[in-house]
Amino acid sequence: MRFLPLLVLASTACLYGVQAPSPGFDGARAYEDLRQIVAIGPRPAGSPGAAATREYVTRQMKAAGIATEAQAFEAETPAGRLKMVNLRATIPGAARQGRIIIAGHYDTKRFSEFPFVGANDGGSSTALLVELARVLKNRRNAVPIELLFLDGEEAVAEWSGNDHTYGSRYYVDAARTAGTLKDIRAMILVDMIGDRELVIKRETNSTPWLTDAIWAAAKRLKRPEFVDVPTTVEDDHLEFLAAGVPSVDVIDLEYPDATYRYWHTREDTLDKCSAGSLEAVGRVLIEALPAMEKAAGRGR
Repeated sequence: MRFLPLLVLASTACLYGVQAPSPGFDGARAYEDLRQIVAIGPRPAGSPGAAATREYVTRQMKAAGIATEAQAFEAETPAGRLKMVNLRATIPGAARQGRIIIAGHYDTKRFSEFPFVGANDGGSSTALLVELARVLKNRRNAVPIELLFLDGEEAVAEWSGNDHTYGSRYYVDAARTAGTLKDIRAMILVDMIGDRELVIKRETNSTPWLTDAIWAAAKRLKRPEFVDVPTTVEDDHLEFLAAGVPSVDVIDLEYPDATYRYWHTREDTLDKCSAGSLEAVGRVLIEALPAMEKAAGRGR
């Protein structure tokens, strides 16, 4: 992803029917997933580490009783043609049509100078989606929820032209070809949400009603990590927005602060992340889901 300039606002939330109680998001369990993912080592697109991460995710989904579908493709990159794979895990919902996507990337930026383990950048989003799967599997979902583990978010060389967001671009193109873009009612992207010093600002490219739903949920849960400050970030959500899909990016790119001193460095390690940050984001997203489902039920 890439950081850009600033601007935006708040409010909104609604309950969708009566929800059966479901187990809460367990930050400690998500942190254990993160520990195991980081232990794999570097996970750039097309690498053995990326394949091992997919195997780990698939095992966790199977244990939760959720099937995964591999969406394999090849991408032209500055390093040549690379095989990449998005993983899709869909949890059923009451409605027969439409779906909400909650997505994050699992690949890490490739560096030759040092082993980049991407605990926060690539690891935290993967761990959060794995734990969300366990919670949402036991929830009465109004619409199907697809957990989308994206490959190839990171630039192979430098973030310019088409050297980035390979997985999201392929996913959107495939949905457009299949005529299923209209079924995606909302896309929620999580990225770099494990930071111990978590501060999530309102991303200004994002669809306002989705941002409002999430920030209203954070306010109800009294989560100070979500602040009413604008920021602008280029990330996987832009590919969906360009295709007309309402999308939001939940991200703390200022890692650990405005110095960005851990971002894309050897310092992006497990000790810079916390179970509390993972749990804060997971619980807010679950709290925001009824408002998103109500909007999804109306179509877009």
